[in-house]
Amino acid sequence: MAKENSFDIVSKIDYAEIINALNQTSKEVSQRFDFKGSKAAVELADKDLIMSAEDDTRLRNMNDILQTKIVKRGISLKALDYQKIEPAAGGTVRQTVKIQQGIPIEKAKEIVKFIKDAKIKVQVSIQGETVRISGKDRDILQETIAAIKGKDFGIDMQFDNFRSN
Repeated sequence: MAKENSFDIVSKIDYAEIINALNQTSKEVSQRFDFKGSKAAVELADKDLIMSAEDDTRLRNMNDILQTKIVKRGISLKALDYQKIEPAAGGTVRQTVKIQQGIPIEKAKEIVKFIKDAKIKVQVSIQGETVRISGKDRDILQETIAAIKGKDFGIDMQFDNFRSN
């Protein structure tokens, strides 16, 4: 019987690293001169980030700080989905940033279509929020990973769960 090798394409975010980045951002915002006396804050609420500040400029500056801290923690900025800026109470503005966890079904279908169009001899299946790719040869799986890395799907992806049966 021929061996079957497989791996999964997933999108996972380490929330401990997000919390660390939030804490570092809050600390830097409290110490920076341009934020003195400001009500600028960023917090984690129900797996989404909520940033609030007095005006758009401070919100953008805080966002720059947050992005720097997140990248230093090894999290891709593709995992962040920015919603529109909306007015909040007390003359402030607020922006919700959704954290992507798992591969959305539309993106999973796009990945499957890309692999099938590339005519790579592998089997592709969508399993919930992951995409499983299996094939007879490890070299073909490596080719598949290289092809997927070469195309930008607009989401944060990791390759894990490599198996040789």
